[in-house]
Amino acid sequence: MYQQIINVFSHWQNVLGILLVFAHTAVFAETPALAADDSAAPSDIEPLSDTASEPANSLPYLSASELKHHLQPKDLFLRSSAALVMDERDNVALYERHANKPRPIASITKLMTAMVILDAQLPMDEAITITRDDRDKIRRSRSRLRFGTQLSRADMLLMALAASENRAANALGRTFPGGTKSLVREMNAKAKQLGLIKSRFMDPAGLHEKNLSTAKELAILIEAAYQYPLIREMTTTDRTILSDLKTGRAIGFLNTNRLIRSEQWDIDLSKTGFISEAGFCLVMRANVADRPVSIILLNSWGKLSKYGDANRIKTWLLQTEQKILNLKNKVAGIDSF
Repeated sequence: MYQQIINVFSHWQNVLGILLVFAHTAVFAETPALAADDSAAPSDIEPLSDTASEPANSLPYLSASELKHHLQPKDLFLRSSAALVMDERDNVALYERHANKPRPIASITKLMTAMVILDAQLPMDEAITITRDDRDKIRRSRSRLRFGTQLSRADMLLMALAASENRAANALGRTFPGGTKSLVREMNAKAKQLGLIKSRFMDPAGLHEKNLSTAKELAILIEAAYQYPLIREMTTTDRTILSDLKTGRAIGFLNTNRLIRSEQWDIDLSKTGFISEAGFCLVMRANVADRPVSIILLNSWGKLSKYGDANRIKTWLLQTEQKILNLKNKVAGIDSF
């Protein structure tokens, strides 16, 4: 009798152990791991749906016009005052909100700075030293580049684009042939050349409130910047450690766009920006189910809301594509599952 009780107890103990194993597995399988610096309120950064996280090659090609016909803008709630989603393959705007109104663009300005610097074909290995002239005299923002820090022009450009370092951008302007004023003139000339009639540039870092553009013109600027392989590489650099050429001091940084570190995004070009007049801004050229799209988000409500908006846009596009394909399969009498 005693042995039977032990056998029964052992049996249920094994069953309970199996159930615990399954419960443990389920919890960790459904809970996405977040990077240490990616904590955010759920209302700010929403997880992508199951449909949105499917492999890119699971959806066959749909034209932008067909996709736009089925998209429901009222289903997309964004926290950015101005927004544009442009299909770059078919050159079709999939979503627009106040896309023609000029607004301050903050550090998105640095994309134009980078294009003009590269157009000038200056030696990228030339050493540039940070001086007091490079400090932020408008916003008094802090910098990890101490006075006396020496980096190559290439590394200064990397810091300006990936880490959005204002002193790096100002140093690039100061050492441009003719100085900062000459660089700004070339930036505005480049804007005119690209047909950006509502865009204006006042400084290389984007600190001045009168660095202006529209969401539609920024889509043109993004496509122009995309033609520079070095800009694509630098703006999507996740993180790196540079070395002060003078002292050997290590200078580490993360990309200011945390979506660069997300496995759910395939981003080819990126830039963030913020000053009080511009709000929080984000521009990207990314691939969504093999569809190259430019996403422009200006004057977002909060520091993290622009990332939530980007995720909502991606989910909105993918879910709509899947609905169209399911409908086509149903009409054709094919079980989409």
